[in-house]
Amino acid sequence: MRKYIVLIILLQSKVIWSQQEAQFTQYMDNMQYYNPAYAGSRGMLNMVGLHRQQWFGMSKAPMTSSFSFNTPLIYKSLGIGVSVLNDIVGPVRSNWINADVSYSLKFKKNKAKLSFGVKAGIHLLNYDLAALTKQDITDEELTGVYKNKVDPNVGFGIYYHSDKWFVGAASPKLLETNLSNGLIHFQNQRHYYLCAGGYATLSRMLKLRPSTMLKITKGAPMALEVSLAVIFYDKLWLGANYRLEESAGLLFQYQLSNQFKFGYSFDFSTSIIRKYSAGTHELMLSYDLNLRKATISNPRYF
Repeated sequence: MRKYIVLIILLQSKVIWSQQEAQFTQYMDNMQYYNPAYAGSRGMLNMVGLHRQQWFGMSKAPMTSSFSFNTPLIYKSLGIGVSVLNDIVGPVRSNWINADVSYSLKFKKNKAKLSFGVKAGIHLLNYDLAALTKQDITDEELTGVYKNKVDPNVGFGIYYHSDKWFVGAASPKLLETNLSNGLIHFQNQRHYYLCAGGYATLSRMLKLRPSTMLKITKGAPMALEVSLAVIFYDKLWLGANYRLEESAGLLFQYQLSNQFKFGYSFDFSTSIIRKYSAGTHELMLSYDLNLRKATISNPRYF
């Protein structure tokens, strides 16, 4: 669910309505951002870096960078993780720093796990209204600067997964807070995420990995994403993504080794924004490190 900003002038007041959560086409490789219960679920240390340039060619278009890592602890039922995110939309810059802790219940019969996770973090908000293009250059109300406003928050998630499939639900920021300097008001809305997916082996050379994510927040329509990746010989991933009434995209990933995976996606808008944008580019790099074994025999699919 991509952040957008609309300035509304109503009865001499300025309000910024915004969907605050960043979105990623390669969300399957960045599940920790949405759901703290994912921490440690891969059974090894996992690090993921993503960079997303949205609406390429448009001045001051949204840009998002994130880095995260998570790992199970020696007591394998516990997992921990840390993530940082830098999100820029026009004159607004948001930085998030989060810590995740998860606890898992194991089911021996089907080798599945049910994990519960909590997330705690801080949000640093900065904006410079002087950077806006204004119709009235003498409007002194649109020259404000807002620096390093600290906003703490907490989140919760559940995550059930077996070797073949998973389903999860989370709200990474439970607290709805209001930030104001007397002129501009930011209201953080609570977001809910439902995600499911898995993979199926069709032959020795071919696997399919379908997934879907539903996003719900007050004041905005429900957002649905669906994606499907075809995996050749556990090396080459080719896929497509559709974001309802917003965009469609193509996905390319390559498993450089059982530990390293590189990914690239390209989205093109299906809304009116396509007239002003040359599409959205996203890069991803993932690394797995198994501290308990010398080698990793197979790559992970989620």
